[in-house]
Amino acid sequence: MTVLPWRDIDTVLLDMDGTLLDLHYDNHFWMEHLPQRYAELHDISRAMADLELTPLFERNAGQLKWYCLDFWSRELKIPVRELKLETAHLIALRSDADTFLAAIKQAGKRVIMITNAHRDSLSLKLERIELAPYFERLISSHDYGFPKESPAFWDALQADIDFDPSRSLFIDDTLPILRSARDFGVAHLLAVKQPDSKKGPKDTEEFTALGDYRELLEGL
Repeated sequence: MTVLPWRDIDTVLLDMDGTLLDLHYDNHFWMEHLPQRYAELHDISRAMADLELTPLFERNAGQLKWYCLDFWSRELKIPVRELKLETAHLIALRSDADTFLAAIKQAGKRVIMITNAHRDSLSLKLERIELAPYFERLISSHDYGFPKESPAFWDALQADIDFDPSRSLFIDDTLPILRSARDFGVAHLLAVKQPDSKKGPKDTEEFTALGDYRELLEGL
């Protein structure tokens, strides 16, 4: 049971993919659907597609362009936006995320989404899952030109929304991003235990793991 010191928290910063939304959609798209469609569109085998794509993915992981659909469309010479629509039926809210969002908004907390997702990915997901009404702002790291892994992102966020890190909660499913937030001084940090509903729990290492959003509502 994770009991948060809600009296000490004014601002709630939330990631989107793997935190509010099931990461299965993204994992399936990037690991299965895109390689298969890349193979078909370039008339090569799936095995050859994986050989070509894997080093590209590894080289760009954690950088802003990793999250940029325009970059991948150019790099791979395929229409990534259109391909994402082909699996959009897999976009799904994590269990009780909407209950949690409604409760923290009702409690008067400042609620802000910060995502590395490209604006096109964000728009696609917001068309299918009604998240926008819960948030004061929906911020893509592409707005600032730095991914959340970078200290420069946090400086830009501070300049933009003027929040107090010592009175903020941040929930994310990516450990390097949580470490970046911790280095900036964000006091309350939670990792997501099972970002992808089709995969088992992950090791959240030094961070407290969030399993169920309902457990966070105690004391709110």
